[in-house]
Amino acid sequence: MVKSTTVADDITRAAVELFAANGYGGTSVQQIVDAAGVTKGALYHYFGSKDDLLFGIYDRLLGTQQEHLDTIVAAGGDIDDLLTAACMDVVETTVAQLDEAVVFFQSAHLLSPERHDEVTRRRREYNDAFGALITRGQAEGRYRTDMPLPVLIAHFFADVHYLGQWYSPTGTTSASALARQLTELFLAGIRRVDAAAAD
Repeated sequence: MVKSTTVADDITRAAVELFAANGYGGTSVQQIVDAAGVTKGALYHYFGSKDDLLFGIYDRLLGTQQEHLDTIVAAGGDIDDLLTAACMDVVETTVAQLDEAVVFFQSAHLLSPERHDEVTRRRREYNDAFGALITRGQAEGRYRTDMPLPVLIAHFFADVHYLGQWYSPTGTTSASALARQLTELFLAGIRRVDAAAAD
């Protein structure tokens, strides 16, 4: 029997809205259940604690991005195409869950040590797979090698992490256009000058 996730989704949406408006520390479990229209018993049926709720918000976003990245890498092909697809996916999926991303990046430090360690492990796993694409491009003579790999990775993800502070999904720039712009800027920054000239 497949268990319905409607109640869990309602609770998560309410939590995201409240965390975004009041902060994680400024939001009580009672406020969440009131906003979701459920009982505390229902919340604790799906989530063991408010900590589990915060982790679940990130789990959805990173789970989606990891699944997409795995699919992109498995497809194979030209490294520029693969890295372009990976970068665009990160931006587009972050914009699609922008409130969730903002809440997490503002509140991740408040997770329990165990949950924080799990997030760190999963982020490292994702970054390693993303970094492997850059490393392949370096081996093929496409991308610069004069900067440490962590710097090149951080160069891209710093832009992604700040999206919630300035980007509006209701503005004039679509998520796909934004993804293309940030991806082109990133690839231009990591491409070897001699490789770019040869293209």
